[in-house]
Amino acid sequence: MTYIVTVDVGLPGGVPELGPLQRVGAVALLEDGFRAVDTARAPADLRVDLVDSVVAVHPRGALLKVVVDAPALEAAERAVRFLVEGLLERSELLADWPIERCEVVLHSKAALESLEAAGGPDAPPADPAARKARHSEPPRGTGAGIGHDADAEAQGGRRQMLGLADALRSFPPATFGVRAEDDARLAAGALVWATGVLVDHLFEDVQTLSEEDTTVAECDSPLWHLEALPARYALQYDSLFARRFLVTVIALTTRFTDGTFRRLSCVAEELALKLLLDEARVTLETFGLLGDGVSTALETFADTVHEDMDHTWLYDDSLDGIDESPVGNALGVRPLRFKEWFTPLDKGRHVHPYATDDQLDT
Repeated sequence: MTYIVTVDVGLPGGVPELGPLQRVGAVALLEDGFRAVDTARAPADLRVDLVDSVVAVHPRGALLKVVVDAPALEAAERAVRFLVEGLLERSELLADWPIERCEVVLHSKAALESLEAAGGPDAPPADPAARKARHSEPPRGTGAGIGHDADAEAQGGRRQMLGLADALRSFPPATFGVRAEDDARLAAGALVWATGVLVDHLFEDVQTLSEEDTTVAECDSPLWHLEALPARYALQYDSLFARRFLVTVIALTTRFTDGTFRRLSCVAEELALKLLLDEARVTLETFGLLGDGVSTALETFADTVHEDMDHTWLYDDSLDGIDESPVGNALGVRPLRFKEWFTPLDKGRHVHPYATDDQLDT
């Protein structure tokens, strides 16, 4: 069975935040370490098949996504922890970095298959859309019921989001344009929270499309976020596109949190920000925290970061091709063609090397 394991690696105590060059070096060391892994040398009870790995380094450490085939969830988690610990120990510069989290994320398709194997009222509905809706709901037990304290849950979520707000280093409170500082911080924390959820779900979407060797339009299994992209191009959203889009999301949100963000780089980043804002709203609403002040803060943030809203025309089929029409030229509409989604909007902007058109041609 395929498992996605999320590993958070921190910096040793007393070590200052990593600078840009240090982060590049850390990425190189970690990626080289994964390429050198030989799982056959692991103890028999810790052997798994390493399918893929993605490395993202931020000022306070690294986020690793490790995809493995393993006989059980617990085996995947133990094996990846062993693998990463060995990788860190073999590098003198990373040897003291502690593993702060090593968590298995069960692939949605596998989870659905497990549920289908069980009978009774808790078996999932047959319709894929209904399944997705069920899996998007808050876990059972978070709603009203015996022993449930909705206010305590909301306050707990609020404290966690406020605690995450400082991680959105690229944006001062003024970016959210609200007088109440708590509303701005709550919106910022929700964006950081939503970043983790969005990245995890996109990993699952990539895995689903890869396993079924299909596109979003033809996929039989439920997807988390790729279905929310403009429907007119759904036949072109294959596993390669999904990987490029995932890397774009990681690159964008890394700039949000390491303080280096200046402008959105391409149409794909504009769409990625839309998905991130949608996920932040869902997160806030789940905890009952999406009040008028926070909602206004997110809207102001979106208006500030987006230089224009041309990308929203991709969701209106009646406007297909407007960027190539005389009306579009008169309005100064930027190119919106699918083949240019990962092309920098101008020479002063940059797209992650994995997502560039040059890399695709290669």
